[in-house]
Amino acid sequence: MTDNITIEMRRKRALYRAQHRGTQEMDILIGGFVADHLETLDSELLERIERLMDHEETDLQAWLMGQRDIPHDADHRLIDLIRNHKLSQN
Repeated sequence: MTDNITIEMRRKRALYRAQHRGTQEMDILIGGFVADHLETLDSELLERIERLMDHEETDLQAWLMGQRDIPHDADHRLIDLIRNHKLSQN
């Protein structure tokens, strides 16, 4: 039961943080991804999302928009998931 509460709280925090990035583009990209997958986010994916959102906003936006190469140590798979999520909606 405690684990459920903890994961639910983490999901809500991640959603809030993803939807309040500072720019509308990032709110749509990351916030949309998190919102659409909220109920199925497990602890591991939540941790990956939280780590990704710790990056500088300008870097993260440039990576997601394809304006700059993604560094080797960044989560390429997650960035691709977020990009593909938005592309699949268009």
